[in-house]
Amino acid sequence: MDFVVKDLSDLDTVAQKFIEKMDDKNVYAFYGEMGVGKTTFIKAICEALGVKETITSPTFAIVNEYKNEDGKPIFHFDFYRIKNLEEVFDFGYEDYFYSENLCFIEWPELVETLLPDDVVKIQITVGDNEERLISIK
Repeated sequence: MDFVVKDLSDLDTVAQKFIEKMDDKNVYAFYGEMGVGKTTFIKAICEALGVKETITSPTFAIVNEYKNEDGKPIFHFDFYRIKNLEEVFDFGYEDYFYSENLCFIEWPELVETLLPDDVVKIQITVGDNEERLISIK
């Protein structure tokens, strides 16, 4: 499944369509270069799910927790600053990934071996006209 975001005005619509296709999966890995829009897309998804808190990349905290409109947790990870997998084990990643709560992961390639088998992979790239191409595998 692929989406094209021509500009930020398309983002809310694409986030809603993404949510409609989520099924029962709970771990979503967002791949893409620095500045491609991973955090921006995750923010749009969380807002569409009813999150009222400020949504930011957890670059230094590693994980942020938000609540959806039903009060259920959504976990947002950023593994960019992880130096080794031991750090991920130390904060108990399994408690998050296998909690059945939504987990949105930035820089998943740094923890690839720890991702659940049923992880949904989202690749975000920049197109010729600076649009964002979002491919879900």
